[in-house]
Amino acid sequence: MRLKTILNFGLKFKCFCIGKSEFDKKKESIIVEIKPRANSKPLYSVCGTPSPGYDTLSERLFEFVPLWGFRVFFRYSMRRVSCPKCKRVVVEMVPWSNGKNHFCNHYAAFLASWAKELSLKSVAEHFHTSWQTVCSAVEWVVDYGLTNRTIDMVSALGVDEIAWHKGHNYLTLVYQIDSRARRLLWIGEQRTKATMESFFKDMATLKPGFSAQIKVICSDMWKPYLKVIAKHLPKAINVLDRFHIMQKFGKALDKVRAEEVKRLRKEKLQPILAKSRWCFLKRKENLTEKQSFKLKELLKMNLRTVKAYLLREQFQKL
Repeated sequence: MRLKTILNFGLKFKCFCIGKSEFDKKKESIIVEIKPRANSKPLYSVCGTPSPGYDTLSERLFEFVPLWGFRVFFRYSMRRVSCPKCKRVVVEMVPWSNGKNHFCNHYAAFLASWAKELSLKSVAEHFHTSWQTVCSAVEWVVDYGLTNRTIDMVSALGVDEIAWHKGHNYLTLVYQIDSRARRLLWIGEQRTKATMESFFKDMATLKPGFSAQIKVICSDMWKPYLKVIAKHLPKAINVLDRFHIMQKFGKALDKVRAEEVKRLRKEKLQPILAKSRWCFLKRKENLTEKQSFKLKELLKMNLRTVKAYLLREQFQKL
């Protein structure tokens, strides 16, 4: 199967056809010629209207996805178009590039997908291109996603934060977590009430009535988040993060255990809960043989610490 056949099958550029290809030994690259179809009018890049050609520019190379370790370039002479509606002369619209970049849209998506796994420098070195090209490709993909994103079907949200710099510097992340789609919707600096307010403001700008379509939102127990969520999503179910709930359970259990130890010593009873902290806080599979035996003995007693432990265990099974 020829390279031309493969490209025609995979790309299917309307009003354009794949021409001959040649191998450049000096640059170790494959050059593929692209030609406009006969009697086809170029598209005006501003409004997309088929318009008469004005003139033709010199040949340009657009970098495509590499094949067999060799760089691949499309060679094409861009046409300038005169639009009767806009009354301007601009470069035509082509399906493989936006005209400004020296790489194809397919190549940008290819580099951006690798940039999710590796650093920009590593991607550039691996595919024999520059760091600037990889960075531009990622920016193009992000801009394309932001321009073409839709939030009509979003009904479930997830809110979380990540530390992104030394010190207490955080980013607030909001995800779509519907069964049909899971994706990052929005990023904001810090984790304050103002940050969450900005999210709902931006979403309302994209789609009026966005808050009304949200049925479920999952978040941790950070109070600034909870206050804003209660304000904008009063009818939505707010599912709290299981990890943080268990963390609160652990702190409460340790507090009850410490109080019980003080009470037993004050009443001059045997301090059976002394040195038993990790018996209650550790996972069962991580307990030593001695800790496991002591926990079994303590669970036989009617103590507040034991009741708190059993309550936590019951919640964990839900």
